[in-house]
Amino acid sequence: MLAESYTAVIARGEDWIDGSATEPYEASWAREAIIVVRTLESGTLGKGAKAHVQISLDGMRWIDEGSSLDIRPEVDGLSMARLTHFGHYIRLRAEMPEGMTGYMLATLQLKA
Repeated sequence: MLAESYTAVIARGEDWIDGSATEPYEASWAREAIIVVRTLESGTLGKGAKAHVQISLDGMRWIDEGSSLDIRPEVDGLSMARLTHFGHYIRLRAEMPEGMTGYMLATLQLKA
């Protein structure tokens, strides 16, 4: 039996600053996920920029799942996290030192 899979873009060309969050994605049907963040334009990115995985039961109230990604400052820099046991909704929240910005692409690969 072939596993069902899907790729969703949850942020495309968005200017991330501290506290920015991606669109939430309903993923309760999946048993595993990989989140990939790619730097499209580095802006003022440097060391210390992170993206934290958050989960939610209702898509409105969020809690940190525990996984985080170091955002790579170079153009086309990639980082990723693997997830299991994540409930209904998944998103990323940026944590960046003051004044840092970067244009990002974030994708979610899901597999049932």
